[in-house]
Amino acid sequence: MEIAPSIIAGDFSRLEDEIRSVEDSGIGILHLDVMDGHFVPNFTFGILIVEAIRRMTSLELDTHLMMSNPSLYLERFYEAGADILTVHIETGLEAFRSLEIARERGKRIGLAVNPPVHPKVLLPHLEDIHQVIVMTVNPGFAGQKMIEDALYKVEFLRRERDKRGLSFRISVDGGVKREHLPMLRDMGVDVAVMGSGFFGLSRDERRALARIAS
Repeated sequence: MEIAPSIIAGDFSRLEDEIRSVEDSGIGILHLDVMDGHFVPNFTFGILIVEAIRRMTSLELDTHLMMSNPSLYLERFYEAGADILTVHIETGLEAFRSLEIARERGKRIGLAVNPPVHPKVLLPHLEDIHQVIVMTVNPGFAGQKMIEDALYKVEFLRRERDKRGLSFRISVDGGVKREHLPMLRDMGVDVAVMGSGFFGLSRDERRALARIAS
C-alpha cells in the first residue's frame, strides 16, 4: 500500500519544503484536493497552483476534483501537470463526460464515491477508469473523523476487480491516521490519502509512515 499525502493539510507558506518532506519520506504520490465552493462548501486552489506544484516536483500528482462541472476544466488540469484526475460519480453526466474526454485523450482518470453512495453505481464504468477513491468523510473540509462504515466498499470493489480482471487502484480518502494503516493495508487498499495524519507529524514520523504502510 502507498501513502498519498494531501497537500491541502500542509503549510502553504512553506509549500516547497512540505513537498520535499514527502519526497524525503520515500513516498511517490502527492494528493491535490481541488474544491470549487459549489460541489463542496469550501474553496481550495485551482489550475495555477497545480502548475506551480508540477514545477516543484516529479511526484505523481493525484488530483481530486471536487467540482460540479469538472469536464469544463479537465484538459486544463492535465495540461497543468496532473498525472491522474478523479471526479465524483455524484456529478452525474459531468462525470460521464469527463470519462469520455480522458479516454479520447489517453489520460488516466478515476471516480470518487461519497460515504452515503453504494459502490454499485460505479459498476458500468470500472473498465474505463484507473482509480476509485472511496471517501470515508463527507468531502469539503479537512480534519474530519473517518467514517469506518464506508470501508465495506473496498471489499466490494476488490471482488469486482478480481472477477473482471481489471487493474484500477483503490484509494481511501478521509480521516486516515497512522493507526488505520495496518487495517487498510490488510483490507487490500492500494493508496491511503492522508492529510493532517501526515503533515501533522514530525519529519522523522513522516518517514516512518511509509514503512508502516508497506
